[in-house]
Amino acid sequence: MHQASSEAIRDDQWRTVKTRGSQFVVGDRPFYVNGFNAYWLMILAADPSTRGKVTEVFQQAAAVGLPVCRTWGFNDGGWRALQKSPAVYDEDVFKNMLTRMNTYTNVTYKDDPTIFAWEIMNELRCTSDPTGNKLQAWIREMAFHVKSIDPDHLLEVGAEGFYGPSSPARLQANPNTYAGQVGTDFIRNHRVLGVDFASVHIYPDTWMSGASVEEQLKFAQSWMQAHIADTEGELGMPVVFTEFGVSTKARSTFNATSRDQFIQAVYGLLLDSTRRGGAGAGALLWQVFPEGMEYMDDGYGIVLPKAKATAGIMSVNSKRLVVFNSRCAWSCHWGCRKGGAAAVGGC
Repeated sequence: MHQASSEAIRDDQWRTVKTRGSQFVVGDRPFYVNGFNAYWLMILAADPSTRGKVTEVFQQAAAVGLPVCRTWGFNDGGWRALQKSPAVYDEDVFKNMLTRMNTYTNVTYKDDPTIFAWEIMNELRCTSDPTGNKLQAWIREMAFHVKSIDPDHLLEVGAEGFYGPSSPARLQANPNTYAGQVGTDFIRNHRVLGVDFASVHIYPDTWMSGASVEEQLKFAQSWMQAHIADTEGELGMPVVFTEFGVSTKARSTFNATSRDQFIQAVYGLLLDSTRRGGAGAGALLWQVFPEGMEYMDDGYGIVLPKAKATAGIMSVNSKRLVVFNSRCAWSCHWGCRKGGAAAVGGC
């Protein structure tokens, strides 16, 4: 994930985001995440003829207050591959991993404060071992490896959030029985040394095909509440819903209006957590495209200039979060002072 810009972080004082208990912090201030996914950035940035689309989407996202973008840092084989073959990399794609120096800023990625966090793998699973032992060992190995190279940036697993054998009482929170048999185990996976915050995905339309919009919205609510409660009570870390979205393609249960209801519901639940200083630390919409890229749309894509109502919901949510991001950390109990005078509700 790459941090593009933020009102919580001034241009002249970029700092690496850290965790403090169940919060993200930048210095002494909380940092709540409002962002989006754009997996294609690396691919289009590698080609001068499409590079402008990267700038375009960042400008559009910044205009509605989306300061964090989650994107690919991998692509093996095939078109525009980062790793063309084992240990053979395409430098043109690389310009756009931890020890490499950024061509444009001369800062190594592991030292770059504009990078929010690293993700081990997107939606990792190991169906050959439903006990989760094999995947747990791999997560431990990868977390140690990344942190041995870059101990400063945050690290997250990248799993969808399915509960596994270590949490039998939570299995009923999964969207279906199969979800508990894919080798992932939400609470156990996030107890690995080096993992800094929890990551969860929300796809009720995919996971609950055939259910009504109301049933899917109800599931999304209970899914989020379970993970926020567990990251607070069991893990003591923040949780980011790193992918959330619904498709509006033909035969989907959602249309543009009900999609906006879903987005608003996700933001509302997170804001409830934010108000009480809880572990719900943010969400990243899947996904945002600039105009002219609809050919890559998987049904979840949103072109902000063409989706005024959706963009408005995002903007309002961002403005609400800015209020909290400008306050002192919850751990100071609102008692800190700035410039010798107490501020109402924080610094």
